[in-house]
Amino acid sequence: MSITDKFLNDIEGHLLLAATREEGRTAAARFSAPLHWLTDAQRDEVERRFEAEYLALARGSWQHTAERAGRLRDEYEAVYRELRRRLLAGWLLTCAVAFAVLVACLA
Repeated sequence: MSITDKFLNDIEGHLLLAATREEGRTAAARFSAPLHWLTDAQRDEVERRFEAEYLALARGSWQHTAERAGRLRDEYEAVYRELRRRLLAGWLLTCAVAFAVLVACLA
């Protein structure tokens, strides 16, 4: 991976995190809006905790997705290697049979 790719991945990660934080803030405000009996300090605390939990859940989801993607990549790479091996074996067998037929025809 080049430096540019790493830089772009970092930027994408920061943008994703910022968007998720904003989603968390919006969801927290929506959650606390009908709770009229809360004081401003209590509302701020509820929203802060809600946002933190929202971010933790998103982070856990991202980690699970990344782990699953890694497992799927490993599985597909193994299947691809096996397919390549079988294709090469079939090609070599075909060449050997064709060579044997050629030798038999010339003899």
